[in-house]
Amino acid sequence: MLPPADDPPDLGVPPNRGPLPVRRNPNSNPHAHSSQLRDLRPQGIRGGRGHRGGGRRGSFCSMRRSLACVVVISAFFIVVMMVMQYKIGKSEQGSSLEEFAGMMLHFGQASSFERLGEREGLDHLRSDIRIGVRKPTLALILGNMKHSPPLLMLFTVIKNLQGLGYLFKIYAVDDDNSRSIWEQIGGQVSILSPEIYSRIDWTVFEGIIVDSVEAQESISSLMQEPFCSIPLIWIISEDTLAKRLPFYEKMGWEHLVSYWRSAFSRADVVVFPDFSLPMLYSVLDTGNFFVIPASPIEVWAAKSYAKTHSKYQLRGDLGLNRDDMLVLVVGSYFFYSELSWDYAVAMNEIGPVLIKYARGKDAGPMFRFLFLCGNSTDGYNGHLKEVASHLKLLPGSVRHYGMNSDVNGLMLMADIVIYASSQAEQGFPPLLTRAMSFGIPVIAPDLPDIRKHVVDGVHVVTFPKKNSNALMRAFSLLISNGKLSKFAEAVAFSGKQLAKNMLASECVNSYAKLLKNVLSFPSDVLLPGHFSQSQIDDWEWKSFRAADMPHIESGSASMKISSVVHVLEENLSNQLGSENISNSEADNDVLTQLDWDDLREIERIEEIERLEMEEIEDRMETDPGIWDELHRNVRKAERAHFEANERDEGELERTGQPLCIYEIYNGVGAWPFLHHGSMYRGLSLTKSGRRLTSDDVDAVDRLPFLNDTYYRDILCDIGGMFSIASRVDKIHRRPWIGFQSWHAAGRKVSLSSSAEKVLEETIQGRTKGDVLYFWAQLDVDDGHTQENHIPTFWSMCDILNGGNCSLTYLFRTTFEDAFRQMYGLPSYKEALPPMPEDGGYWSALHSWVMPTPSFLEFIMFSRMFADSLDALHMNSSQSMNLSLATNSSQPTVCLLGSSKLEKRHCYCRVLELLVNVWAYHSARKMVYINPNTGELEEQHPVEERRGFMWAKYFNNTMLKSMDEDLAEAADDDDGDRRRWLWPLTGEVLWQGIYEKEREERYRLKMDKKRKAKEKLVERQKKGYKQKAIGRR
Repeated sequence: MLPPADDPPDLGVPPNRGPLPVRRNPNSNPHAHSSQLRDLRPQGIRGGRGHRGGGRRGSFCSMRRSLACVVVISAFFIVVMMVMQYKIGKSEQGSSLEEFAGMMLHFGQASSFERLGEREGLDHLRSDIRIGVRKPTLALILGNMKHSPPLLMLFTVIKNLQGLGYLFKIYAVDDDNSRSIWEQIGGQVSILSPEIYSRIDWTVFEGIIVDSVEAQESISSLMQEPFCSIPLIWIISEDTLAKRLPFYEKMGWEHLVSYWRSAFSRADVVVFPDFSLPMLYSVLDTGNFFVIPASPIEVWAAKSYAKTHSKYQLRGDLGLNRDDMLVLVVGSYFFYSELSWDYAVAMNEIGPVLIKYARGKDAGPMFRFLFLCGNSTDGYNGHLKEVASHLKLLPGSVRHYGMNSDVNGLMLMADIVIYASSQAEQGFPPLLTRAMSFGIPVIAPDLPDIRKHVVDGVHVVTFPKKNSNALMRAFSLLISNGKLSKFAEAVAFSGKQLAKNMLASECVNSYAKLLKNVLSFPSDVLLPGHFSQSQIDDWEWKSFRAADMPHIESGSASMKISSVVHVLEENLSNQLGSENISNSEADNDVLTQLDWDDLREIERIEEIERLEMEEIEDRMETDPGIWDELHRNVRKAERAHFEANERDEGELERTGQPLCIYEIYNGVGAWPFLHHGSMYRGLSLTKSGRRLTSDDVDAVDRLPFLNDTYYRDILCDIGGMFSIASRVDKIHRRPWIGFQSWHAAGRKVSLSSSAEKVLEETIQGRTKGDVLYFWAQLDVDDGHTQENHIPTFWSMCDILNGGNCSLTYLFRTTFEDAFRQMYGLPSYKEALPPMPEDGGYWSALHSWVMPTPSFLEFIMFSRMFADSLDALHMNSSQSMNLSLATNSSQPTVCLLGSSKLEKRHCYCRVLELLVNVWAYHSARKMVYINPNTGELEEQHPVEERRGFMWAKYFNNTMLKSMDEDLAEAADDDDGDRRRWLWPLTGEVLWQGIYEKEREERYRLKMDKKRKAKEKLVERQKKGYKQKAIGRR
């Protein structure tokens, strides 16, 4: 009987030996520590010493002949086990026992870790000057909210990550009993539905963590632009899908396998809690699998099972006595179905133990050795009985149980567990954790991953592998007079306490390190704390009541059957079945070479007949037909190609409207955020992402350079504005024009119906003055600012652009340098336009309305500023000698961002704020319209700007003169750079262009007259001859 768990038992060590040392970290000097433990063990049970001589009696051989005896027994067991292996039929020709014993299955996640390690992570960012004002925000999507071990692990991780400085927004696929504990971390939990999936702007998060296969639908919503570049971590703890993959391959459902493979490939990292799952999911591996081997599932299983089962009741059910000493022999969980060689080595090692304890006929308790391997129908039991009879062991002393039996029950009723595998696994063996959780003393070989987590003689008793003498000594330590020794009870107690929270700290730190390498941290984000600051020793057991811990069947990793897997299987398999039928019919009709020859001959004859009919029709007079029929044919052709004139129902609704707001978007994922109505029209930055059923404007058609991903990414929304401004009369003939990013709807700052009505009535009643209406205000703190003061315009620009917008102490005043280069100002003259600190609002997200002539003036200024900004980056790249090493046609540095995503959209954030500088210094009235109520409020009144505005730099006459100078230089091909952005962003017009066009038209006209005259003279000389019909 084991003592109560709350009362640590006596260690059974004589007083003169001192207390048994207990250390949590055995790695400092493991060899010295193991020798120290041998000295501290009771003298009566220490074996193998030379000074003891042959005074010991009752052993299976005298100490004088111990070495020879061990050799003989080892040889005998090798022969017996090879015979046993042959009978089972699982051996391979030409392989020896030692070769099989040395095998090791290894999940190669080193490549995944190296791929993540190539990223700069936080180490590089910590060394730079940053102006962070908000916490990094992550979205957590829970596929299953039922109380389960994976949920306990995830809750522990998320709670500690929150302590490092992360902010979480929690979503769930369904509601369940753990909602209250999640609300302690992330506030209100949002329950997802198909409608809600499409209304979430995932770009507001630095990353997304998805838990469970059940959340697969959220993965699908993240596979479309503009969400496919958001870092995604997918945690998978279930094996339900893995069990179905072999069936899919057997049935030939490659489409279903490809569907899941594409979903797995979307994740930056797919995380598994143990090393068996990535092997089961290997069919779906695209190089992003990663293992964090830490889960409380074994402890959970032991706790839940021990509440409903009794040790002695289980023994009675199996016909075992209460006083029997049950020794459970387990092995590597990677070889559940093929353990013969692994157990042959185990039998070889524990042979002396069997002979000593299972052969004796004393009146004391009977020793029974239970081997847990394979399945109960694999024939292991008969072969073990055959081995027992060869060794003359007592009947019933050796039994076999399969892994499909009650593993928890076998462990609960065992007195000692021997981990007999020689496989060097990755991670701590789960079966050992479960045995320790039941409070069973464990004997295990000193494998690296076992030594890493436990202390020999404290939590388990270890022995050198393939050393029968050491195993005998370790086993003897746990036995005293046919019962468990005090030392065994101490080891069992310490092991149970350790197993309860084993690997919790490593789990949290591993996830913190993973986030550091996967996420990109924008310039306005506060960096999280270092993962070493997370000091955690326990799983969050206190948040999960014992009554809410459902029982887990032995060997089951999932708490329920995944509904998503079976629903997708049913839907896609039906589709695949119909496709397979059509494919099989098509395969039966294969064309031969003779068929191809006949086909080519038929085509040649038809071509000759077609040419003859065309020549005959050309020489015959034809009736043009009725005018109504011709008109119908023309209208039919126009309807078939409505893109040519870009008029549909939406365009007709906008006829007569004074305002059109173009909603800029990039990708299919942004479609649900777009508005429908006469006031709005979509503006797609990509061809593939344009709505086909609407009359959205294709920016690439109007400005072909946007088809280049590089230009489209660095300019973002303002690239779409450039496309509208180019030949604006062909697409926009209204007095007012507006723009709105699709992000405005995603962040709940788009115009409501009442605000739209107020805006429309306001612009219709305004006939004088120039004004800018905007409704999305610049707000960088997002409610989590760490400082109390209100940031100024330029400080907000610095926050959003890596501190390099206007801060002089960084010597990187990018806006000032671009402005200076644009106007050719000398270095001693100030070039940063002053902006007021009056606490007013500023425009953001390109959500504003202004008169169309003012828009064209703003675009003229923006094109020149963007070109100057691009030239500044090109010069910086060349000065750093980076352009020559990579691509000389594009800048290779970004002065306005620190993260990878910011560098990809380098100019976007400063160009988003440019309209404020232009409107303020060009004396435009700036009016903020509340997007919810429609209330109007003027910002930065024009009267208060006197003495602060740099009106001369924003004068329309000056800007036009600069624009014409650039157009003349572009027309003369006078660019001194290999790559010049300005001519690509719009029309190139100046007076010389008009003169050249007039001269070109006159030249073409004269050439046409000359050719007509020459043709007439030729006919007069030689006459007209008709070609013969049928000749080519």
